[in-house]
Order: sequence, then structure tokens, then C-alpha cells
Amino acid sequence: MPKGHLGVDIGSISTKAVVLAEDGRVLGSSYLWTEGNPIGAVKRVLRALEEQLADSEVRIASVGTTGSARELIGAVLGAQVVKNEITAHAMGTLSLHPDVRTIFEIGGQDSKIIIVRDGVPVDYAMNTLCAAGTGSFLSSQSRRLGIPVEEFGEYAMRSSRPTKIAGRCTVFAESDLVHKAQIGHAVEDIIAGLCNAIVGNYLNNVGKGKEIEEPIVFQGGVSKNVGVVDAFKRLTGHDVIVDDIGHLMGAVGIALLARSSGAECDFSFSVRDLVFQTMGDECEGCANSCEVVYVLRDGEFLDGWGARCETGLDRVRRVASG
Repeated sequence: MPKGHLGVDIGSISTKAVVLAEDGRVLGSSYLWTEGNPIGAVKRVLRALEEQLADSEVRIASVGTTGSARELIGAVLGAQVVKNEITAHAMGTLSLHPDVRTIFEIGGQDSKIIIVRDGVPVDYAMNTLCAAGTGSFLSSQSRRLGIPVEEFGEYAMRSSRPTKIAGRCTVFAESDLVHKAQIGHAVEDIIAGLCNAIVGNYLNNVGKGKEIEEPIVFQGGVSKNVGVVDAFKRLTGHDVIVDDIGHLMGAVGIALLARSSGAECDFSFSVRDLVFQTMGDECEGCANSCEVVYVLRDGEFLDGWGARCETGLDRVRRVASG
């Protein structure tokens, strides 16, 4: 039976999953909104993948998780590999572009830059303090303007005089956008200005002090916005590569890492039918007062994390076991 390798990238805004064949081909993929429920989102992507693979005889031989909820979902899925987004995105990108030197990534809640030299990530930076340069910011402005965010890029490309938007801060940007709309700026000019503001924010904050060199690969959900891609090309003076599966690159990377680990599992898509419950508790065993998060599967303790020592986890395990 041919082997498949499952990679899940679960973030605060979106959840991505892929199944890779032994040779790295994508056999199935799913991308959907997390909606504040990472376990529920994973169950939905598993259902989508199972349907896509229904006519094949692929056996999931390994599982990897990445993203902000990687520990939780790693425990739920029994993952062999749990890694951070930097490692996963670099691995996925290098599999398609072995000569890449700069990786831009803009997701729903954060953005990152990864500097690669000779196939090795040597530097990175992340912006998690302000949403002004992220997908969630674009989504909120699309609702304000009454235009689907999927159409933002097309509107931006129709603009000949982009509006200047203050993009350093979400609050200021939203206030500036409302003001520019009220005084009569065209919608396409405002949207083009937003795209420019997002890229300017990214380069001045996340990319500050970084040596940006070609080849440059842009990924994450925002890479689907042609207006933002165009702004990156203009403001950096470089060509920017966008792949069809750029929004799935973290999931691809973690699936490749799971495959290369050599560890195998007995995974079944029926895991989506199990009942999982997450809990939080504060260990009072010492002055650290660690906040321990744990997950129950069908009412039984499965795994936990957050404790600085085994004592905290043992205390939580005893509480969870009744």
C-alpha cells in the first residue's frame, strides 16, 4: 500500500493540511478558516482530505504539525513531528526552490521573513504585535468597504493613483481609510493604497535590517492578492515568485519533515470522530505557578504542556484523571 504523509499547519485564522506522496507530490489538500476552534477545524480538514483520497489506497504513514496550535493538534493527531512555522516554511519552500534566498510570508495574524543562504535558514524575523500588515487587517477593511477580500487585488491593479494610507498602525490605518473614503477617493485607489501600506509596513518592520536578495518567494494567504504582490515588486525592485500552493507551504514543509523523520504511525481518519476537550490549570507546586494546558480524549488525559518541570504535568494528570 503506498504511503502518504500528513502535514497540518494550524493558525489563529486559517488551517491548512496536505497529504504528500513518497515522492513529494500533493495528493490532497485543504484550506479553511479556523474560526476560533482549532480542533473543530482539523476535523473538517481531515474530512475533506479523506474525501479526496477516497479512491486511493494511500496509508498515512507519518504526521507533522506546525503553526500556533501545533502542540495541541500534535497531541490530537499523535504527530511524529511538531515544529515551529519558520522551520516548516523554510523546508517547504526549499523543496520547490532550492536556490531561494529570501522568503516573505504574510498570514492571518502575523508575518515573517526568512533569510536563506546555501539552502540553510540563517536569519528570520516575525511581527506579531500589530495586525496592520496581515491578512486579518485586509479582511476587516474588506468588510468596511463592502468588497470581498478575494477581489482586492483586481481592484488595486485598476488604480492609477493609489491613495496614501497610514499603515504603521491598525487604528491609524482604519481611521485614515475612513477619512479618505469620506472625502471622495476612489475605492480602487484606496485598496491600492492599502496594498502599498501593507508592504511598506512589512519592509520597514519585519524586513528592517535584513539583506533581501533574489530569488524571493512570497507565500501565505496574502500572496494570493495580486495588488500586494505588485507592491512588493515595485517597493523592493525585485521579482517576486508566488506558487500556486504558496498558501499551503507550512503544511507541505511539516509533511516533508514528518516523512524524513523515519518514524511511522498507525493513523486513521476516524480520529475526527473522537471527542476532545482542552483544559487549563495553574500548578501551585512552587513559585513558578505554571499555567498548564492539557487535552482529554473521550474524557481521558491525552497530553499536556506549559509546565517547567514534570511535577506540574503530573499534578494536572492526577486532576484530569479524577
